[in-house]
Amino acid sequence: MVNKKWDEVLKDEMKKPYFRQLGIFVKNEYGKKTIFPEYKNIFNAFKYTDYDKVKVVILGQDPYHGIGQAHGLSFSVESGVKRPPSLDNIFKELENDIHVKRTNNNLSDWAKQGVFLLNSIMTVIKDTPLSHKGKGWEMFTDNVIKLLNEREKPIVFILWGSYARSKKELITNKCHYIIESAHPSPLSAHRGFFGSKPFSKTNNFLVTHGIKPIKWGDNNE
Repeated sequence: MVNKKWDEVLKDEMKKPYFRQLGIFVKNEYGKKTIFPEYKNIFNAFKYTDYDKVKVVILGQDPYHGIGQAHGLSFSVESGVKRPPSLDNIFKELENDIHVKRTNNNLSDWAKQGVFLLNSIMTVIKDTPLSHKGKGWEMFTDNVIKLLNEREKPIVFILWGSYARSKKELITNKCHYIIESAHPSPLSAHRGFFGSKPFSKTNNFLVTHGIKPIKWGDNNE
C-alpha cells in the first residue's frame, strides 16, 4: 500500500456494516447532545497526516471533553485554550528530553510533519469521558493501526499508558519501532513517563532510517 491516501486505504472499511451503524449513532448523538470535537473535526488526524506520510503515531484514548479543547488530534487543543495537565507534562518532557520549549497547545504542526495523532475513540459527550466507548470507534481505529502496521516504511508508535500499550499486539511488523511508557497524566507521569525521552528516541530512529526527523518546537526547532 505504498503511496496510498487514507481515502483509498479505508474505502472498504467504511463500507462495513459496523462503520455505517457507527456513523448513524454519531450523527444522532450530535443532533441531541453536546459532543466533542466539532463534527467537522472528527477526522482531522486523517486530514492532516495521510497514510503514506505517517512517520509517528501517538495514540490517545478519547478526546478531551471540555469546551473548546478537542479538535480531532490526540492530546492537542485549540490555540488559546488552557493547556490540559497531560499536555503540560508532555511539554515538560519535551523540554527535558531535547531542550525545546513549546508554548502552542495546537499540535497540528506535528501532524503536518507526519505525526498521526489518533484517538482510539474519536468522539465524546461533553464532560463525560469514555461516553462513546464500545460504539464502534475502537474497531475502526484498531483496523487503522493494522493498516499502518502493514506498511513497509518504518513508523514509530508512541504508546502512553496501559490503554495505548494494550494496542501493542496489533503492531507485529518488525520494521516498526514501539516506544511505551506510563501516561503523561498527573496521576501517572512520575511513574515512568518523565525521563522516558520519547522525542529524542523517535528522531534518532527516524534519522537512522533515512527519514526526516520531526521538529517538535513552536519555531521549527
